[in-house]
Amino acid sequence: MNTATQNYGATIARVSLGVVLIAHGLLKVLVFTIPGAVSYFESVGIPAIFIYLTLFGEFAGGTALLLGAYSRLSALLCMPILLGAVWVHSGNGWTFSSAGGGWEYPALLFVLAVIVALQGNGAFALRKLPLIDGLIPQSMKI
Repeated sequence: MNTATQNYGATIARVSLGVVLIAHGLLKVLVFTIPGAVSYFESVGIPAIFIYLTLFGEFAGGTALLLGAYSRLSALLCMPILLGAVWVHSGNGWTFSSAGGGWEYPALLFVLAVIVALQGNGAFALRKLPLIDGLIPQSMKI
């Protein structure tokens, strides 16, 4: 296997997830507005505090992923947000083009987070977290 190619693939996965997380945070703030997002969260039975935690996770996690700072940890910490999105959209059907958006896209983002958690930073990253990297088997590290 070509390690350089694997590193570039891991980088593309990491940066893609980071960009999407930040874009979704911006969507909530700039389009839906924070009061609108709070209302939506409450309408589906999620306490309002979780919109702020979600926004923090999307912005902080997305930025960390873009920079390659603690990528494994960032991906792991974003997984509950993505599972929550799968749950919220699960009643809308499979395809994201369904009314209210289906669960295919949030599920794909969750799988992308799993890939980043397994592969790590890839190329062009700021740093690793030895504690988290120590938990990943050597055979999965790049």
